[in-house]
Amino acid sequence: MNNKPLLSIITPTLGKFSNYWLENLLKVEGSVQFILVYPPAIKPKNIDDPRVTELISPYKGEMPQRFVGLLNAQGDYILALDDDDYVHPQVCELLAKYFKRFPESWILRLQKLNIDINDEKRIKQPWEEIPDVEQLEICKKTPENPYPYQKGNYKGLLEVPIAPLDKSFDWRYLFWPFLTREDNDGYHVENFNNIVWRNDLIQQALPELSQATKVIGAVTWIPSSGFDRLSGLFVQANFFEKDAVIGHWMPKPEQIRYIDKDPALKPLRFHIISDALLIKHFPQYGYLWNLVFSKLYDVPRLAGKFIKLKLVKKRQR
Repeated sequence: MNNKPLLSIITPTLGKFSNYWLENLLKVEGSVQFILVYPPAIKPKNIDDPRVTELISPYKGEMPQRFVGLLNAQGDYILALDDDDYVHPQVCELLAKYFKRFPESWILRLQKLNIDINDEKRIKQPWEEIPDVEQLEICKKTPENPYPYQKGNYKGLLEVPIAPLDKSFDWRYLFWPFLTREDNDGYHVENFNNIVWRNDLIQQALPELSQATKVIGAVTWIPSSGFDRLSGLFVQANFFEKDAVIGHWMPKPEQIRYIDKDPALKPLRFHIISDALLIKHFPQYGYLWNLVFSKLYDVPRLAGKFIKLKLVKKRQR
């Protein structure tokens, strides 16, 4: 692309996406770059659109493929989108207006609608018009209304605070990992996907994130999954400002359609492995320690499930 795009949409993929998904992705209007990142040994699709960049990652997995996509993003802003989710075709117009109004924002959290994979009618329903971001009022957290998002019907732009990373570590996790977390209450973001991020912040954070994967000497640990939460919290930790408002959350109707699948159809993911990289690089933040320790009880359960699936597949051969 000769001109710098406004938005880069990054999608790691195995190349199994549907023609319908691709057709709708390419309906996104305006100044946009599409980056599809394939694992080794997968032949890229032949997509006849100059806005599309197709890349081969040196390694298979969510983290290495997304990392390659982020490194090659030329847009002012970035949106990570899976190859079965959908984004509103006028998203670029929305971004141009929003960041003109709020140039210091780190993110724009798009309104997401979860849709069952079998609900084809709702998936293909025409998009409703996006509210005019230039005219929307600002919805703030107040003592009278500390969780305005819970009503779900706010009409304006809801302020999004930075994750409260400076919370203290709850030492009770050392003795009982089944505690219910309370430090993560609120409407800050942890994940990276389906949220528009400023690319300049991402590019500054990527070298630090790369350093976080180094264990000892030349030994490097790159998790195959969990990059969504890892990258979302990593960027916030890298530029942490206590109580900062880092962006806004768009109101309804949706601008993202997230396709929800049966958990049994999803691959097993040991998120604690990628979460551990957060405390390795940012050990000063108790919020991250609480996150890791609260997930410890998942490890034996997931390990057992993984072994069971392996045995079932072995018997079916």
